[in-house]
Amino acid sequence: MTTSSSERGVSLGMPELPAPAYPDDVRARLEADAREVIARYPDSRSALLPLLHLVQSEEGHVTRTGMQFCADVLGLTTAEVTAVATFYTMYRRKPSGDYQVGVCTNTLCAVMGGDAIFEELQEHLGIGNGETTDDGKVTLEHIECNAACDFAPVVMVNWEFFDNQTPASAKRLVDDLRAGRDVEPTRGARLCTFKDTARILAGFPDERPGAVEESGGAGPASLVGLRLARGEAAPARVVHPRDGGPYEDEPQDREVHEPSPTEHLSSHDAPQDTSASDPAHPAGPAAEEGE
Repeated sequence: MTTSSSERGVSLGMPELPAPAYPDDVRARLEADAREVIARYPDSRSALLPLLHLVQSEEGHVTRTGMQFCADVLGLTTAEVTAVATFYTMYRRKPSGDYQVGVCTNTLCAVMGGDAIFEELQEHLGIGNGETTDDGKVTLEHIECNAACDFAPVVMVNWEFFDNQTPASAKRLVDDLRAGRDVEPTRGARLCTFKDTARILAGFPDERPGAVEESGGAGPASLVGLRLARGEAAPARVVHPRDGGPYEDEPQDREVHEPSPTEHLSSHDAPQDTSASDPAHPAGPAAEEGE
């Protein structure tokens, strides 16, 4: 006796229908933008990354319609476009919030408090990794290193930096975002929505008055290595053991550089007051906001 596939609980499924087309007015506008992007490259397929940002700016994530559009204008297959869109994490594959809140949980940020921040935000917002709040405002995710270890732990909102965060400051941040209050990154221009950010990443100018000037440069902690490379560091100094006595065999007439009150070449050589570790978050000490 044989049984059918339906009797065995096996569903063969139906072939996926072609992606729906953009409305004519939307497609005409996107085609004009796409021509501008493609013209920047000697080989049109090199424009795929910015074009994925472009279609992401239309719907807030990269849809099948968006990938079909990119394939059409670049003469690629949808398989080629899909391979790229699914490789890079900056391209969202499902609807997401106006603000992408990413908590760095890579090594340094994690031990400095990033893990604790991420766990508290999940509980505070009632969502898990990659999920969006019911109001559509915030999508939370843990992210890999964003090259801001000197300001750890770091939170990013739509790829703008919020440095030296704590669980408390991160919760205030997401509460302000959901309430529509003005939020200023530690560095960089003021926030815009994720769709607006995607259009800027596609290579179109940020047309908000003063936004480019607000971007600024690197923070002080990031420039220490540059100053060292330029020979601008303070003179080398000899630091005595903590008991105040000289090192063994150290010439007693050796000139010792006396540091100024603000000069600390190493936190091990010159301990400074820091925020205490929070016993509730054993991931490690977290700097106070603004420190």
